[in-house]
Amino acid sequence: MRSDEVTKGPNRAPHRSLMYAMGYLPEDLQKPLIGIVNAHNEIIPGHFHLNEIVQAVKMGVAAAGGTPMEFPSIGICDGIAMNHSGMRYPLATRELIADSIESVATGQKFDGLVLVGNCDKIVPGMLMGAARMNLPAVYVSGGPMLSGTYQGANIDLISGSFESVGKFVAGEIDEDELEQVAMRACPSCGSCAGLFTANTLNSLAESLGIALPGNGTIPAPYGRRKQLARRAGHQIMELIRREISARDIMSTTAFENAIALDMAIGGSTNTALHLLAIAREAHVDISLKTFDVISRKVPNITKISPAGVHSMQDLDDAGGLSAVMKELLKHGLIDGSPMTVTGKSLGENIEKAAILNPKVIRKADEPYMKEGGIAVLYGNLAPEGCVVKQSAVEPEMMQHEGPARVFESEETAYTAIVEGQISPGDVVVIRYEGPKGGPGMREMLSPTSAIAGMGLSKSVALITDGRFSGGTRGPCIGHVSPEALAGGLIGLVKEGDTITVDITNRRLELQVDEAELATRRKSWKPNPSEVDPRSYLARYRKLVTSAHTGAVFE
Repeated sequence: MRSDEVTKGPNRAPHRSLMYAMGYLPEDLQKPLIGIVNAHNEIIPGHFHLNEIVQAVKMGVAAAGGTPMEFPSIGICDGIAMNHSGMRYPLATRELIADSIESVATGQKFDGLVLVGNCDKIVPGMLMGAARMNLPAVYVSGGPMLSGTYQGANIDLISGSFESVGKFVAGEIDEDELEQVAMRACPSCGSCAGLFTANTLNSLAESLGIALPGNGTIPAPYGRRKQLARRAGHQIMELIRREISARDIMSTTAFENAIALDMAIGGSTNTALHLLAIAREAHVDISLKTFDVISRKVPNITKISPAGVHSMQDLDDAGGLSAVMKELLKHGLIDGSPMTVTGKSLGENIEKAAILNPKVIRKADEPYMKEGGIAVLYGNLAPEGCVVKQSAVEPEMMQHEGPARVFESEETAYTAIVEGQISPGDVVVIRYEGPKGGPGMREMLSPTSAIAGMGLSKSVALITDGRFSGGTRGPCIGHVSPEALAGGLIGLVKEGDTITVDITNRRLELQVDEAELATRRKSWKPNPSEVDPRSYLARYRKLVTSAHTGAVFE
């Protein structure tokens, strides 16, 4: 076993002594040592309960003949970090999490890993670490939170709290009602109830095969969530016995399946960053073009919030992701052959699945859209690509042309929106928020929620080299590459320039002739945000690459 390097032989007596100091028995050190990565903390509602999940995992590992050894992972709540300088850090922590898993797993010589996380950057960071280490590994999420209710309607963090801020600014509700919504929007622990980034990634982990069926949809408070965690503990031992490692599971076909599921459910645009980054660690060659090819042939068959009214709990009740994938498999839109952490193929995992509520999961030949949830656009404004969650765009905004309203940061744009300075027909441009420019590629949830809350989502488009929360809806186009700081054309846009958004035909164009652009380039000066040169963000800015690469390090 890999752990023999720290447990076996006379030369390892000092190592054993240190383990005995923690109460481990000699017989514990004869078993496979399983690293349990626990992202529990008291600042992320999706992680607040993870100690309970980890205890269930440990029970499963011990029952199956292993020795569980827990170590921590950092994490940031994107919602709490939103709309201030703290939002520069969540994406940057993805690399820290992957690096820390590599460091501890190598330093302690674990035989396998169970990674317990739940929220936005923690999930891809963990999967990147697992792929890089290429040990037997199982990912376990903490599960989605339950939906809130207000005045008889289901609400969540986005449709409730964030969009109510826009309603408050517009004078539709008062401060007391705003606080009543805030009190009810997030009624339990778990990752936020809609198909936002966290739940999208927890779902795609199933289609990648690195998580057990049910990982993406079983609600956090349910007993089935702990049952899944115990089974994960059992299953890591089976993977060790069969010598199945992470990259045996996360194959090219598995990533194509994950993208297909993403398109079918209308997941977060952040997957265009994170799947690319995970694939790189898994030695799998995919690109934004892979997303576009698959998007054009896989229909969108669910409308989970923010694209619709259904929640993750509804999706779970309707048969879960296994039912979605079985429908895709029936139409030849995914491949059932890849190995999964169950020890069976994906096709075997979903064989008994069924759609239990056709209002939540539609048939592939009766979709909401004939194309997938995410579209990749190109054009002079984004020669290396940009992304939009087209499943959450109103039909009348699939094609739009209007004057640019240019802002150098999220804060200035948000102020203009809530002060009523944006008019129907405008195209809001927020730049210098890319991976390098931010640095950290902040999510623009507050501006997009304000646009929706103020009733402008059917008449105003937003374009940025930053990114969006999975909770964003409307014609919001992110990841514009190259970004402004890298010399991208978005840095040359001026107030009033005409911009054409054509999601249907996958185009994003600045209607300014080349002669004028050449003149602008000569006088262009970058305008990135300032960071402390001693900070992690300063190092991040030096190493991070464009969004179209997954914003990975050089």
